[in-house]
Amino acid sequence: MGEVTAISWTDHTFNPWWGCTRVSPGCVNCYAETFDKRVGGDHWGPGKPRRTFGDKHWREPLKWSGRVFCASMADVFDDEAPEGQRERLWDLIRSTPNLTWQLLTKRPRGYARYLPADLMNSTRIWKGFTAEDQAHFDERWAVMWELPGIKWVSYEPALGHITFIRWAPKPVWVVYGGESGNNRRPDLEQWARDMRDECEIYNIAFFMKQRSAHTPAEGKARISADLLINQFPAVSQ
Repeated sequence: MGEVTAISWTDHTFNPWWGCTRVSPGCVNCYAETFDKRVGGDHWGPGKPRRTFGDKHWREPLKWSGRVFCASMADVFDDEAPEGQRERLWDLIRSTPNLTWQLLTKRPRGYARYLPADLMNSTRIWKGFTAEDQAHFDERWAVMWELPGIKWVSYEPALGHITFIRWAPKPVWVVYGGESGNNRRPDLEQWARDMRDECEIYNIAFFMKQRSAHTPAEGKARISADLLINQFPAVSQ
């Protein structure tokens, strides 16, 4: 998994393991948990074993270049990460100097707790977090903003309006995405427009991934022309 990805804001995906535990309303319709169950897995929830992979899987990123989203089927700062697998991930990142690793978590305290100092300060590590509404943005950014390096936010699934106005500094990149699936909760186009405008004011890169719809493709098709913006932060790739 990872050589080809449908995620528009990255080049590859890599999963050091599968599995997680829900932590906030943004997890209610988790696509990863749904997919895991669809293929016969049972790796979500406290105490559930996470799915691990062999050496062939771990060698794949050695062939790649560009950006890698880690992890679409897990949270790298899950306290129940399989023993030794997070450390194996850090070693892999060190072994792939041609890759930029886009980390994403709903557990931002994990950066200080688990990320080694050499990677904390690396420009190849984009330290991301998800925020579905203002309360969760404020809670998580309060942990993130003092960390060194490149910090970004995945505003997905967008469940409420978010503004950065009261915060300084601010993230360098925002990816906006409405929720997809049968039980999706609708977003408002104004949320995306307000975020786009705020990003322009503060010189923040803005990436419009999708609106809320049955499928990601339908969500992409729902994007109005003035919101067809796919920016990346102005940092070394």
